[in-house]
Amino acid sequence: MTRATRWRAHTLIEVMIAMALGLLILLAAISLYRVQRAAYSAAADAARLRDAAQASLALIAQQIQIAGFVPLDAHDAPPAPGLFGCTAGRPVGAGVQLACDPLASGSDGLVVRYVGDGVSTWLTTSGQVTDCLGQGVGAADAQPLIVNRFYARVSASTGEPELYCEGSGRPGIAQPLVEGVERVRLRYRLHGTVQWIEASALSASDWASVAAVSVCVQVRGMRTGRPVRYVDCEGRMTSAADTRARLALRRYVAVRNRERI
Repeated sequence: MTRATRWRAHTLIEVMIAMALGLLILLAAISLYRVQRAAYSAAADAARLRDAAQASLALIAQQIQIAGFVPLDAHDAPPAPGLFGCTAGRPVGAGVQLACDPLASGSDGLVVRYVGDGVSTWLTTSGQVTDCLGQGVGAADAQPLIVNRFYARVSASTGEPELYCEGSGRPGIAQPLVEGVERVRLRYRLHGTVQWIEASALSASDWASVAAVSVCVQVRGMRTGRPVRYVDCEGRMTSAADTRARLALRRYVAVRNRERI
């Protein structure tokens, strides 16, 4: 074997070793990228879950706080209490004759009533008071009754769960407010009591005595590809069979405009 031949064989081995090392480095870089990408996606989804839950709680809490509001110069008192709720259903019906229509999601529903004026709501460009969707309900000086209905269900168009509101500006037409809200769980505390009870346990006369509301929202995120455990609105550790991340947040809200003190 000549010296030139030995030199070429030695060079080929070096090239093969270099290629192997380069391949290992490339695989390590790809693996690191995938891990970092998965971590970033998980962190971004967790942030979206928290934002959706906090936004939903803020919207519902603001409505509960204004429930039963009547201006000092109001012409007439509202014909019904400021709050009405449904257990695992959405409120249906008109006026004071409300009923509950079951929801497959098991989400609770809530009705909030209050008198609208130039202070309690935002006004449209034409000077009308607005409902939960920003729809005009009537002139501010007419002090119309505003009725907002909240519940969570799966969107027929996107297949994703959403928090919906139906305002009195367009009765019967609900619109989504927050995407990802899978369930709303509501508990009520009557004046002079310490127990939190469901809407189904309240009589028609009890709604005027509601002093506080416990609001829990459960939101759903993206698929993780692995079993996920989370604490639901009942305080139970639960496994998600669909591998989607979930988050449940709770807030306690005092009813400021209570009819019975």
